[in-house]
Amino acid sequence: MKTKQLTLITLLLFAFVSTAFAQGFIEGTVYEEAENGQRTPLPGVNVYWKIVNEGTVTDANGHYKIPLHERIGCLVFSCISYENDTVHHMLEPAHYDHVFHTIHVLNEVEIAARQKASYINPIKAIAVQEISSEGLRRAACCSLAESFETNASVDVAYSDAVTGAKQIELLGLSGLYTQMMAENMPNFRGLASAFGLNYVPGTWMNAIQISKGTSSVRNGYESISGQINVDYKKPESGESEKLFLNLYGSTMTMTELNFNTRWNMGQNGNMMVLGHVNKNFMQMDGNGDHFMDDPMVTQGNVFLRYNYANNDWFEGMWGAKALSEKRYGGMMHHNHSGDSDNTTFLINTTRYEAFSKTGFLFDRDDTSLGFQQQFVYHDLKSVYFSRMDYEATQLSYYANLLFDSYLVNEHHKYSLGASYSYDNYDESLNDSTFQRIEHVPGVFGEYVFNDDHHWSVIAGLRADYNSYYQKMLYTPRLHVRFKTHDELTIRASAGKGYRSPNVLAENSTMMASARQIRIIDTPKMEEAWNYGINLTKTFSLGWRELTLAADFYRTDFVNQIVLDRDADAHQIRIYNLNGKSYSNSAQIEANCEIFKDFDLTLAFRYNDVKMTINDTLREKPFVNRYKGLVTMSYAPGTWQFDFTTQFNGDSRVPDLSGNATAMANGQNIGRSPFYVIMNAQVTKKLGKCWELYVGGENLTNYKQDHPIISADNPNSEDFDASMVWGPLSGIRAYLGVRFQIK
Repeated sequence: MKTKQLTLITLLLFAFVSTAFAQGFIEGTVYEEAENGQRTPLPGVNVYWKIVNEGTVTDANGHYKIPLHERIGCLVFSCISYENDTVHHMLEPAHYDHVFHTIHVLNEVEIAARQKASYINPIKAIAVQEISSEGLRRAACCSLAESFETNASVDVAYSDAVTGAKQIELLGLSGLYTQMMAENMPNFRGLASAFGLNYVPGTWMNAIQISKGTSSVRNGYESISGQINVDYKKPESGESEKLFLNLYGSTMTMTELNFNTRWNMGQNGNMMVLGHVNKNFMQMDGNGDHFMDDPMVTQGNVFLRYNYANNDWFEGMWGAKALSEKRYGGMMHHNHSGDSDNTTFLINTTRYEAFSKTGFLFDRDDTSLGFQQQFVYHDLKSVYFSRMDYEATQLSYYANLLFDSYLVNEHHKYSLGASYSYDNYDESLNDSTFQRIEHVPGVFGEYVFNDDHHWSVIAGLRADYNSYYQKMLYTPRLHVRFKTHDELTIRASAGKGYRSPNVLAENSTMMASARQIRIIDTPKMEEAWNYGINLTKTFSLGWRELTLAADFYRTDFVNQIVLDRDADAHQIRIYNLNGKSYSNSAQIEANCEIFKDFDLTLAFRYNDVKMTINDTLREKPFVNRYKGLVTMSYAPGTWQFDFTTQFNGDSRVPDLSGNATAMANGQNIGRSPFYVIMNAQVTKKLGKCWELYVGGENLTNYKQDHPIISADNPNSEDFDASMVWGPLSGIRAYLGVRFQIK
């Protein structure tokens, strides 16, 4: 079966080599208009994309032609003696003639529209949904973990009821199968899997890109269910603030301070510093189970980055991050120092990152050589009540060399590259020690073909060798996009992905219970095939647009690590898949500006996720069968009102019939119920620099009833805080203020 699948994908890769791909352009003529209305073509006008400063100059006849940018929709027309004109939301191929008037005292002219909170990039062959800076501001977004509240594709939930660890879910699969990226470099892996979503402050982000299914082979072989890329604020960006401050506080006593500032370093260099601190000040127990609803967390985080650009031949970016975090929780008592005892857990984390990205431009158009590097050091020390001590250190290095060019003309592009990754994990669990060292060298190639009208095709293949598993990894991937004459865009994808499991680090929820951890099989590499189709259609409703998107993705696992919590209520059995495991996920979403400044999003998703557990194919636990989403945003003038409602379907809960306490307290429910979550936020702009926002989360005050089994005795054999399927705390109100100098 595997041979047939590989043969099919390989044939498809070569079959589409001579098919076409559409990048798209904006083109037209720039005119000067005299007072009598006569227009004259204007040569020498700079036409460029705002923020990235990539563009062209009009010729002797005033004509220009500029390729569409992947994300930037603001096109600037600049000419001496005229005020710059900016045209917004130029995201589709179009013919646009621009006119400069002879009245030179005009302020900047903007054909303005409100930035979309999220949208699917219309050009890419891969269906990439972007959450813009506007979308990030529609909720408090204290961290990356809270940035998906208004997104229909990604779910975020607590992994257990004591540590505060959160995990995303995409296509009904754990976030472990989603490749997490930071500016197109793999990140948040290994020891950062449990708490990494809390390591990225929301105010540091400029945008988030989400792609379902397999992604490009340029970024490695780890994407199985999808890819999430975090785009940070950049020092050279015209949209990044010169100075930004954010102060946030909530009724759960969480206080947070964020800042960033940037400045020029000579003619071609720019520096930026981003900082973040947060702290809880009070232990909270809203459900009366004598356990803290949220752990006490103190975090300090700083990010220093520098960009240099000589547009003629060289561009470079360097950065370094440092993070220190202490979190503790457990039973409510007088211990405010955070010292561990037999009724609390304690986790201390230290993390350092450094990266560099350099690019060399050649005289030949669309030809460049790029080199990426990243270093990560992560140290974690934890104590769980009186049962378990877990300590781990991760040292990782990643390098990626990439050459881009074209074959005959701009319709035939290709990428060639080589990569290398190194991971060294040193772990100890009580008296047992584990070490894993991986060297993974790899090579890859990708071919892109376009016809500037309807077709896009990306065909890629990479080969890697994993030294720890002593295994060659062949990763074929194919993406096809076709756009009909009536603006219906059809995308299809197919490909394979692999990942090395980090059983202990990636499943810290196991340590939040008294269950015995039994590793029955030596873990093998996880691998799976993913197939998907996406349909996007835009309708014109007068001056408004209605966008409909529908997709279906299936993931078939060849091998998977199974965490069996059904066989024995006092054990977690870990073994390799012996049978089938798959995920089917279907989603439909509609976005429309109903009336001026009022945006509405409606979405519904259905999941069918099954895996072989204890020799029986059954529904995977804690995966909601369906989810509905309604988001509304109204922004008249200096006010903005945002409201989100999530409809969460039922899910299977592991069998607890062997846990006497759970049986006595009615906690062996079998399936979780349907529930609704509502969030709201009101934002008020105060002048040019100040902004005040106030909001509430979980306005329905819905909470999972007694999520912790044997909460009165965390050292009993029945204690289990890993059976989490719903919210752990009730209504949470917050207040914040932002100050920014553009």
